[in-house]
Amino acid sequence: MSRDSGSVALRAEGISKAWSTPVLDRVSLELRAGEVHVLMGSNGAGKSTLAAILGGIVPADSGRMTLGTLPHAPRSRAAAETAGVVMVLQEMNLFPGMSLAENLFLDRLPHRGGLVDRAALHRRAGVALERVGLGDLDPRMPLVRLGVGQRQLVEIARALDRRCRVLILDEPTAALSARESDLLFDHVRRLVGEGVSVVYVTHRLDELPRIANRISVLRDGRFVAEHLGGTVSPGRLIEEMSGRASPQDSMTASPPTGEVVLAVTGLERGARVRSVSLEVRSGEVVGLAGLVGAGRTELLRTIFGADPASAGSVRVGDGRVGLHRSPRQAVAAGIGMLPEDRRHDGLLLGQAMRVNALLLAGKPPARRGWIDRAAEREAAEVIRTTMEVDCTSIEQPVGQLSGGNQQKVVLGRWLAAGCRVLLCDEPTRGVDAAAKGTIHRLLREFVGRGGGVLLASGELAELRAICDRVLVMAGGKIVAEFQRGWSDEAVTAAAFESAVPPSVEKAGHSS
Repeated sequence: MSRDSGSVALRAEGISKAWSTPVLDRVSLELRAGEVHVLMGSNGAGKSTLAAILGGIVPADSGRMTLGTLPHAPRSRAAAETAGVVMVLQEMNLFPGMSLAENLFLDRLPHRGGLVDRAALHRRAGVALERVGLGDLDPRMPLVRLGVGQRQLVEIARALDRRCRVLILDEPTAALSARESDLLFDHVRRLVGEGVSVVYVTHRLDELPRIANRISVLRDGRFVAEHLGGTVSPGRLIEEMSGRASPQDSMTASPPTGEVVLAVTGLERGARVRSVSLEVRSGEVVGLAGLVGAGRTELLRTIFGADPASAGSVRVGDGRVGLHRSPRQAVAAGIGMLPEDRRHDGLLLGQAMRVNALLLAGKPPARRGWIDRAAEREAAEVIRTTMEVDCTSIEQPVGQLSGGNQQKVVLGRWLAAGCRVLLCDEPTRGVDAAAKGTIHRLLREFVGRGGGVLLASGELAELRAICDRVLVMAGGKIVAEFQRGWSDEAVTAAAFESAVPPSVEKAGHSS
């Protein structure tokens, strides 16, 4: 993707870090000027921790770093940015109640006469937003009106606006559409052409031919291998990341389906969900495809009762026909949901894995009027084992787990709760290849037991790997349906041909 100039921009040697257990064990990394160096590894391998140490967000326990020829030991993210090392976090560091412009320049607000120069602020913000394809948004708009994908672009715009020597991108495309990812890659190429060095953390093997000059693989906090971009197969990388052979994650035939377990009729919620009707049958996974802003997230949230519907009905199995006015009603009817943003909407980050896994268990197991802690721990251990959650113990705070293990905890909670229908919004976003295979397998086992899944994903490869049917959304409507055997080109064409006009897409939440 760039020239290989050979000079070293950033060097890390013998970096170690431990929380409750070791996370990094004497890892070394050499980043050359004007290159993209990709970090790969399974969830929990230490990639994001290493990136955070480079970016001044957490200190290393041992080891040393140099930036160019000078020592690099930033005490904070701000100190690293002053030195020219800028990081875009996987977990966004934004303020929903503030405007887009304020989020972009909070630490660099332009002043005039002792007051914030709002006109200059909004002009600069407009330029920064245009750079990442959000030029149609009003810089004065509160961030809370944007969905996860557009918020990620705001975070990227904040980093791209700064002059930097090293740019660290931690899973930057996890929440982006293909078009938005293309735009990001264009900007990375421009920066690399100007001599900026990029550390790029990703799980997405399909991105490597487009982005990587070199690839370093981590496993269990240790350096495993280094490759030149374009010289290593995906299967080899998966084996190095997981320590075992590459899993097969594609289906060759659709399983038989049974009775309707979810029926949605004429569902309405403003411009985002417009007269949607669909069915999910026992034994099938139905996918929702579409561009960012198509309404996929809004549809799932409305079915689940998290957002109010203005019209329509939802029925689970042979239950009552009506609308769920709250998630509590949806859960009582037999619906579970993996939300788009698991950290904010699906987990209590400060609580133990045990607590999070049993949130839906109803009354805790009791004996003689007292909570039976032994039975509670046993139930949590069953979920931990079944879901292959990698944690030190069931008492480890779930916020300390990797993204893939956090998602397994959320999924395990719903599977243990006995729901009939699972709504999954980007269920493998930010998850490595091995964990993605595990989640797909567990979903197929769930429908094999008679459940039904409605799954929204921006990755056509994921829809192809797990879904029996795909419904394409655009402008809040279902505009096309494809049976297994569809082509990616046909799905993409249906999404683009029916795309919502920009005037509609500008408002509100993004799928």
